[in-house]
Amino acid sequence: MGGIIEARAAGTGYAAGLMGDLQGKTLLISGGSRGIGLAIAVKAAADGANVALVAKTAEPHPKLEGTIFTAAKAIEEAGGQALPIVGDVRDDASVEAAVEATVERFGGIDIVVNNASAIDLSDPESLSMKRYDLMQSINARGTFLLSRLCVPHLRKGSNSHVLTLSPPLSMDPKWFGQHPAYTMSKYGMSMVTLGFGERYREDGIAFNSLWPRTLIATAAVEFIVGGEAAMKVARTPEIMADAAHAILTSDSSNTGNFYIDDEVLLERGVDLAQYSSAPEADLQIDIFVEPRE
Repeated sequence: MGGIIEARAAGTGYAAGLMGDLQGKTLLISGGSRGIGLAIAVKAAADGANVALVAKTAEPHPKLEGTIFTAAKAIEEAGGQALPIVGDVRDDASVEAAVEATVERFGGIDIVVNNASAIDLSDPESLSMKRYDLMQSINARGTFLLSRLCVPHLRKGSNSHVLTLSPPLSMDPKWFGQHPAYTMSKYGMSMVTLGFGERYREDGIAFNSLWPRTLIATAAVEFIVGGEAAMKVARTPEIMADAAHAILTSDSSNTGNFYIDDEVLLERGVDLAQYSSAPEADLQIDIFVEPRE
């Protein structure tokens, strides 16, 4: 009974109707204070985009580098306009306020990036329900909430996109058996892509997901997945930023897709070697995907 749920072929279709750059576009990104979210924000800012960030990291973390304010500085240094918003994607009023603040500052919203996510790979018997609820409320519910609140503004936007950092949907039992709670929460994010993509197809709003082929060298990988050893077999966040940029500059008629980062870039003729943290190391394949043939 396993196999991929047929929505759109993963990793294909973005190249039709590339729209250039993100000059003048307004992006609202959840959880963009560091890692992949920040890399996507800086890449857009280099085009001259407006970037609003909603995240909880107002104060420095003892182990994790960066806050929402240092992220805003990096965005402005890259050439964009930044709006740091201290907020929590689990809280309805907080997300509503973030959307309103973005529209008030920049006049609208063209792109939403659902980047905020929580991870815990514990087995069901050792996972606390508090951690279960955290993953479900940030990952699945937070993605649904931010997406639905932005739809009225995206209808008015230009070539509007919602990009969610979540994996291709699959009914292969191995992904559920290894870490059921995390899988359920991440697939919940992907189901927003599937459902909203179909629901708002005629509104000209693209809903797509993007997932990495390999581990990405982020704080989450270093401190939760595998320490320094994992960082050496990972690609840099820039591969996800470049793939996201390619998707977000495609025509918004390309909707309901589950993209893999290296497939997007290989279709564009990009050399993937530049993204290796340690060029001679064997890259570790991320969960939810298979090695390239």
